[in-house]
Amino acid sequence: MIKKLLIFCFCIVMAIKPLLAQQPPTREELQKQQQELKKELDDLNNDLKLIKQNKKAALSEYSLVKRKIDAREALIRNINKDINGLTETIYQNQIEIYRLRKELDTLKMQYAQSLVFAYKNRGNSDYLNFLFSAQSFNDAIKRMMYLKSYRQFRETQAETINKTEALLQSSISTLDNNRHEKSNVLQTQSSQLKVLEDDKKEKDQVVKQLKTQEKDIAAQIKQREKDQVKLRTAIAAAIKRAMVEAAEREKAARIAKQKAAEEEKKRLAQQLKEAKAQDAAKAAITPKPTPINTQPTTPANSNSDVAVVTTPKVVTRAYSTFESTPEGLTESLNFEKNRGRLPWPLDGGSIFIPFGRQRIPGTKIDVDNQGIDIKTSIGATIKCVADGEVTAVMDLDQYQVVMVKHGKYFTAYNKLNKVNVKQGDIVKAGTVLGTVAADFDGEGSFQFQVFNDRQAYQNPESWLKRR
Repeated sequence: MIKKLLIFCFCIVMAIKPLLAQQPPTREELQKQQQELKKELDDLNNDLKLIKQNKKAALSEYSLVKRKIDAREALIRNINKDINGLTETIYQNQIEIYRLRKELDTLKMQYAQSLVFAYKNRGNSDYLNFLFSAQSFNDAIKRMMYLKSYRQFRETQAETINKTEALLQSSISTLDNNRHEKSNVLQTQSSQLKVLEDDKKEKDQVVKQLKTQEKDIAAQIKQREKDQVKLRTAIAAAIKRAMVEAAEREKAARIAKQKAAEEEKKRLAQQLKEAKAQDAAKAAITPKPTPINTQPTTPANSNSDVAVVTTPKVVTRAYSTFESTPEGLTESLNFEKNRGRLPWPLDGGSIFIPFGRQRIPGTKIDVDNQGIDIKTSIGATIKCVADGEVTAVMDLDQYQVVMVKHGKYFTAYNKLNKVNVKQGDIVKAGTVLGTVAADFDGEGSFQFQVFNDRQAYQNPESWLKRR
């Protein structure tokens, strides 16, 4: 029965553990997130002002407007969470105020009863009669202590009433503040909802503009797709070349290790041969000792047939040529450890084409991006995001691309007009790789990609830290 009860309790604990782990964010955390989202919206609005001056940048304008709508909706969701939290706080405060008022009424009633009792027994003779009617001296002392404690009890009652009244007033003040805060947050929510409607209207206007430029944009996307095919082909060739080099290094290291093991084996065999020769020479001139029992003794209470073998826990990991050496594995693990904390490859700029497929409703425009495109100024400095080795520096028509290896992971820095590194260079996080070139719309544009040795592209935003 007890065993079943313990199992039941264990199941209950395991069931509620995930619920306890998912604690809702505090109001301070929500307000911090709101400030970050507002800053992102300000940056997007500033970028939009600059892009609207360029008629060729309609696609970039749409992407920025869409990101602004997403950020605005995220801000509104955050505000809704804040409102729900304030509503719950107000409800709890109301319950606390109701409880305190009932407790205060009870305390006042009890105090009034004690005052009435004290008034009815206010004569000194009553107290003296109560004391002198004691059966013994000890009984008289106990009665005196009782009277003293009763007087202290009334004083404590009065103090408790005062403290409860102060706590009640404090709770009422807190409730008023919470209601005021909720009113302000509701006003903010209302204003943000109005701005969201304006953003959606702006998006519709940009879509109309895109429809008029659909042919030109389709030509730009077609050229972009050709550039992406060239880039993927070049990246695949660079990865294949790097894998061959890594395999050759692994083979050379394995051969060197085998050769060293064979030499060590020969050395040990020679040492054993020399030791046997020395033992034989000593035996020829030394009398034979009396044979003794050389069998090891086993304690009577020991269990020699049982051996305890501890098997180390082995963490399985998909094989990669780039992780065949301790250095390569360490680079991969360090890169994975910094997921979501990698520095941005450039200062400033904003993402105008995010990762993945982007379809513009009402048009035939469809963009598939295997990285993130960042709008920035021409000549902006591009930096490496993590320690690694420059695997390739490639020329793709009017652009240059730098590819850096981080164990089995790679980062690619596309659309550069000047490169400061060469193939084989060892770089650190923050190393300047080059500068940004001009895009087809005449403005600075930079593409950043993250992928592994199987050329599986990943969303760079999940690797970079939040700005």
